[in-house]
Amino acid sequence: MGFQTAQEAIEWIHSLKHLGIKPGLKRMEWLMERLGHPERLLKCVHIAGTNGKGSTLAFMRHVLQEAGYQVGTFTSPYLIRFQNRIQVNGEDIADGHLVQVVNKIKPLVEELAQTELGSPTEFEVVTTLAIEYFARIASPDVVLWETGLGGRLDSTNIVIPIATVITNVGYDHMHLLGDTLESIAAEKAGIIKPGVPLITAVEENGPYQVIERTAKEKKASIYRLGHAFFIEDQAHDEEGQSFSYRSLFTRLEQLHIRMKGVHQLHNAAIALMTLEVLKQFYALIWEEEELRRGLEQTTWPGRLEVIQNEPLVLLDGAHNPQGMEALAQSLARHYPCHQWTIIFSAMKDKPVAEMIKPLAGVAKRLVLTQFEGGPRTAAASDLLQAAEQGLRQVDFDISMEPDWEQAYRQAVTSAGTQEGICFAGSLYFISEVRQKLRG
Repeated sequence: MGFQTAQEAIEWIHSLKHLGIKPGLKRMEWLMERLGHPERLLKCVHIAGTNGKGSTLAFMRHVLQEAGYQVGTFTSPYLIRFQNRIQVNGEDIADGHLVQVVNKIKPLVEELAQTELGSPTEFEVVTTLAIEYFARIASPDVVLWETGLGGRLDSTNIVIPIATVITNVGYDHMHLLGDTLESIAAEKAGIIKPGVPLITAVEENGPYQVIERTAKEKKASIYRLGHAFFIEDQAHDEEGQSFSYRSLFTRLEQLHIRMKGVHQLHNAAIALMTLEVLKQFYALIWEEEELRRGLEQTTWPGRLEVIQNEPLVLLDGAHNPQGMEALAQSLARHYPCHQWTIIFSAMKDKPVAEMIKPLAGVAKRLVLTQFEGGPRTAAASDLLQAAEQGLRQVDFDISMEPDWEQAYRQAVTSAGTQEGICFAGSLYFISEVRQKLRG
C-alpha cells in the first residue's frame, strides 16, 4: 500500500534524516539506473557556491520565464514548505505528483538499503524525486539545479549539465569540504564537466586557480566576472539598485534590480552571463525587454526581505562569515541612516565569532537567541559563550534572550526612529521567523 497524502510521503522522506550525510554518487547511480536514467532527459544549469546560489537561480528563472520558457528549479533548504524545493515557473510540485513519484521510488530505496551500498540519505531521495518529476511529469525546457553541499560528491552531481556556475567560494561546512578556500574550491569544481562552459565570480586567486585547473583539464571554457563580463555604473537606494553590464557578447545599460547589496549585483551578472552562454550555444532566446523585466521582478524570500516598515524589520539568510559580511555591507549601503538591532541564531557547527565580527559599525545591539530547528540548533547560551570567547572588543551591545519572539517584542518596543530590526544567522531560523511573523 503506497502513501495516500503528501504529508505521509514527506514524513517518510524526513524519516531518512538520521542517516546524515554520506558523500558519494554510487547510490544515486544505482537509483538512476533502476529508474531508466531520467537524469539524461534533463537540460540542467548546475549551480554551486558558498553563497548566492538561490539568488542567481532566481534571476535566471524570472528572465527565462518572461521569455516564455518552462523553468524547473531545485533548491535547498526550503523556506516555507517542503514542496518549495521542487518548482516549475515558481509553482510548487503538486501534492498528487509528489505522492505518485515517492510511491514509485520508495520500493527502490528499500531495495537499495539491503545492498552493500546501504540506504540512500534524505537528500539523495529528494534529489531522485526532483529528477524523476522533472523528467517524466513536468518536462520543463530547462532546470536550474542547485547543489546541496559542495559539488564533487553531492547527489545533484549525477546530472550532465548544459552550463555550470560556481558563484563564489567562502568558509562553510569545513568539516565536510576542508578548512582552506582551496580545498572548498576543489569540491565545488567537482561539478565542472568535459566541454561544459563554466561561469564564475570567484575573486580570490588561490581558489580560482584550483577551479581554472579543473576547467582546463576538462576543456571547459571559463567566463569569469571581471575578465569575461563586467558590472559598471552602479547606483543604489532603499528600493534597489541599477547597473550596466558588459560582456564578450553584449552591453546592457541601466538594468534595475530590487534585490539589495553589492553581492546581488554579482549574482545578477552571473545570471546574465549564464543566460548569454545558453543563448550563444543552446539557442535559448529572449528579447532585451524580457530580460530587463525578469531582472526587475526578481525577488528571493529571506534575502534582505522587508517584512514590516514601522519599525523596519528585515530577514536575511546570511549563515556564514562571507554572508554576514555581505549583510553588513548591504545594511550600510541601502540604509545608511538606520541603527540596527540584529536578532541572531545559528546552527551548532558555525564559527559564531567570525560571523558576528562584520556587524561592527552597523549593529547597535546584538541579541543572541535560539529556535526550534532540531538537534543541530545552537543554544543561545552557547552562542553567547562563543561570542564572548571569540570577540575581544566590539562597539555594540551583546545580550541573550532564548525566546526569539520575546527578543523581537522587546526590540519593537524600544525601537526609535531610524532604528531597524534584522533577523540573521541561519536559513532555518529565518524560515521559522518568517512563518510566525508573516503567517
